Amino acid sequence: MKKIGFIGMYDKTDLILNIAKILTVMKKKVIVVDSTITQKAKYVVPVINPTVTYITDFEDIDVAVGFKNEHEIKEYLGLPEKEGLPYDIMLLDVDSAEAIENFGLTENTKNYFVTAFDLYTLKRGLEILSNLKSPMNLTKILFAREVLKEEDDYLNFLSLGYKVVWNEYRIYFPTENGDLTVLAENQRVAKIKFKRLSTQYKDSLVYIAGEILSDTSENQIRRAVKIIERGV
Repeated sequence: MKKIGFIGMYDKTDLILNIAKILTVMKKKVIVVDSTITQKAKYVVPVINPTVTYITDFEDIDVAVGFKNEHEIKEYLGLPEKEGLPYDIMLLDVDSAEAIENFGLTENTKNYFVTAFDLYTLKRGLEILSNLKSPMNLTKILFAREVLKEEDDYLNFLSLGYKVVWNEYRIYFPTENGDLTVLAENQRVAKIKFKRLSTQYKDSLVYIAGEILSDTSENQIRRAVKIIERGV
């Protein structure tokens, strides 16, 4: 099972669910784990009887809320400790160094740091990284109207001395292309829809999905996106 961490204080729920939707259309069995303090998935993903910890199915995606580590998920599913979880991919929404440690994310081959450039989101996100016990390779996912070199340089400056190795490239999501409005509407109807999302937003989703499915061509992933757009 591949584990992919999405780390930071920025709201990552819709981003992760959208990526998960692409992966499920690609015939992967996916679990999304919301290990954040706010547990936004509890409010965004429909569930009949939410409890302290639960796993619910949403558009062929298993969404887990309230679990502190993989052991607790195995207990919930009634699996022996030595048995692996029955998923191809686990996507983790993380906002603490403790969760990074508990889920063993420093051992992952791929993790993302997700942030905008308002000071609270940026500094609180980096505060998570300041408490890392082991070195970590991270790819930046940046939400901004326009990512300026000065902003990226400021992020790099703030993280000096941390146990972080930044990948050279970064992934950009625009914040003023109307995507936030579309995502809010999707939440209200409890559906994952791509039809009205901006081309740039979808291109970034395709790129991330391609990194996760390293043995899959970009054309195959774009076909999956087209299927989601058609609502099939």
